[in-house]
Amino acid sequence: MSDELIRQHRDAIDALDAQILDLLNQRAHHAHAIGVLKGSGVVYRPEREAQVLRRIKLLNQGPLPGESVARLFREIMSACLSLEKPLTIAFLGPRGTFSESAAVKHFGHAANLLPCDSIDEVFRATEAGQADYAVVPVENSTEGAIGRTLDLMVKSPLKVCGEVVLRIHQHLMRKSESLDGVKVVYSHAQSLAQCHEWLNKNLPHAERVAVASNAEAARLASLDPEAAAIGGEAAAERYELFKLASNIEDEPNNTTRFLSFGQADATQSGHDKTTLVMSAKNRPGAMVELLAPLAANGVSMTKFESRPSRDGLWEYVFFVDIEGHHADAAVSTALAQLAERAVILRVLGSYPVAVI
Repeated sequence: MSDELIRQHRDAIDALDAQILDLLNQRAHHAHAIGVLKGSGVVYRPEREAQVLRRIKLLNQGPLPGESVARLFREIMSACLSLEKPLTIAFLGPRGTFSESAAVKHFGHAANLLPCDSIDEVFRATEAGQADYAVVPVENSTEGAIGRTLDLMVKSPLKVCGEVVLRIHQHLMRKSESLDGVKVVYSHAQSLAQCHEWLNKNLPHAERVAVASNAEAARLASLDPEAAAIGGEAAAERYELFKLASNIEDEPNNTTRFLSFGQADATQSGHDKTTLVMSAKNRPGAMVELLAPLAANGVSMTKFESRPSRDGLWEYVFFVDIEGHHADAAVSTALAQLAERAVILRVLGSYPVAVI
């Protein structure tokens, strides 16, 4: 009896798969038609994708979790978009890094990925048109802001057009299946810091060597029988290493926020952020006066980060994230008032709040 019930369920699944395939191709047909109507216009619309993903999560009644459904639809949109024009995404490489995982999470597997050796090169490649979009880390919940990204954001003509929030799981990986004989552990400096206590407890005598990326650490570990590496699952898979310990980060909610950059920011999606850079006059109370228009117009500030200015000794610029799009009435009014008070004010971009 159970075999017959299993067969019935499998037959139902086969029929549903055929329906799903037909519907996916119908969707792809409409997406392609939109691309033809747009002609040479902008292909990728981050605000539209965010609206679709939010709507799908609201419609979902389970049993699939909302995040899983959103990831599936991200891949569907990625595949449909590639029928119009496959996007090229520059990211901090090499392959196997968390930056690659963030790029795939945001743009899907149908995008062409361009690994770069540095954050500077990511920006340069995108500014020069070698890539359509850039994905770079901007802050980590444990280690704080990524200074080089902030510095380049000020100089670059690119606009912030999206954000990706990636839960960081660190794994200890090695060519062999044992911790015995590990004399050196390679990883990026931030990853070594994020796993400091675990290393103290489990590999107290192993030398810790910081390298350019977790993927490079995995590569080195694949060549040295006395070495191990700390990195993400993608690095372990790429270099065929055994994961000897998983989720070894000291902070259980360790998360990195990435930003996506393009030639233009996004239009309003209904749930947006705006990133600004500004500086205040060098006098007492200047920052309180500068930020007053945000409170006066009911605009919430979600981030405030200071960074030394490259233009003068002991001068600072301030990176600010606010809720809303720069085209929203309240935000627009607040920005106009800020411009009257700030020495420098630049809107780096408005973009949808991360959905998944």
